[in-house]
Amino acid sequence: MQSLLILGRQPALGLAELESWCAADKIMPIGNNAVTVDIDPAELPFFRFGGSIKLTKVLTELPHADFKKAIEYINKTIPEHLQYIPEGKIKFGISVYGLRVQTNDINRATLHIKKTIKAAGRSVRVVPNNEPSLNSAQVLHNQLTSPVGMELVLVHNNGKTILAQTVAEQDIEAYAARDQKRPKRDAKVGMLPPKLAQIIINLSGNNFTRQQVTEAGLNTTQENSLASLATLLDPFCGTGVVLQEALLMGFNAYGTDLDKRMVEYSQANLEWLTSRQNVSGSYKVSAGDATTTTWEPFHGIAGETYLGRPFSAQPDPKVLQEVMQDVSFIHKKFLQNVARQTEPGFRMCIAVPAWKTSSGFKHLKTLDNLEELGYTRMEFVHAKAEDLIYHREGQVVARELVVLVRK
Repeated sequence: MQSLLILGRQPALGLAELESWCAADKIMPIGNNAVTVDIDPAELPFFRFGGSIKLTKVLTELPHADFKKAIEYINKTIPEHLQYIPEGKIKFGISVYGLRVQTNDINRATLHIKKTIKAAGRSVRVVPNNEPSLNSAQVLHNQLTSPVGMELVLVHNNGKTILAQTVAEQDIEAYAARDQKRPKRDAKVGMLPPKLAQIIINLSGNNFTRQQVTEAGLNTTQENSLASLATLLDPFCGTGVVLQEALLMGFNAYGTDLDKRMVEYSQANLEWLTSRQNVSGSYKVSAGDATTTTWEPFHGIAGETYLGRPFSAQPDPKVLQEVMQDVSFIHKKFLQNVARQTEPGFRMCIAVPAWKTSSGFKHLKTLDNLEELGYTRMEFVHAKAEDLIYHREGQVVARELVVLVRK
């Protein structure tokens, strides 16, 4: 069975993440915010993906892009599917992506389908749309992914309509808890969202790929057990967000930071996490300068590097130039240090600063000299390098995700 995923606010991040987990030829971007994957939904580790918000199973593809005709098809076929839904009141909703339709028309269609379901002898409650697609809170709070839930997803695809059913939704409450309930947080060093940390880890390439899992005949539990044999290093660990997500993915987590206070913060946060979550991996945090430290053995690197001075408004060009020079120097020394301690073929993902200006993004100068430092920058089939920048409106300092491979 084919999967269809709805991507997050910056789709390129989700596409690169998926491409890091399975072969590029199994992925097909659909419109601006969806992607099909030629893998059964049950075999996708959806809750490890930070760049996707919804996982669905593809039911069929209709030979048109007409919402009204799609609803007619659903009304005609839905009664025969009700036998597979357990007893109890059905929760029903519709999300639409890319089709030309007004929200009011979707709500009218939903009520029409409600009548069809009731006529088939089942009680049903429908979730009204405030916009063409239901948000994650609506899907989760109305239990649309439960055994008695049904969210149908309609996605425009080159003059056709993919009809799918939601299997899983991003756990927004779990993300919020891991982000906001940690005992130690520090806005001054930047607040790395857990979802972005997941993406960075997946882009580092140290997860077990779809091919490896298939060849070994592993299920998700066994995959996590194997991952616990691998140690993921974050050389700029800060408050430990990447370390936390690495542990939840089944890795051993190893973090260092120049600031001893950050080491203490990471330690406290990981103690808090492991007291509340069952994790199979171990963790270690210690003080260390990423430009000079000789690390204990590790298998991969994933993390957010030194972003430099924070700016709340556009800085003077001269000030920005000075900051960029300082940050580039630190990154050059860091990459030289990593090169000394890794072998050819070693892959890592780092989030480095990119500065938003009136003329576009200014990039880290070190990225222009990667070959000299012993690295090649990995390219993706379905995502351009210039699109792998995590940025929110109003931010001056963005995060550019860079995947490097040792030459």
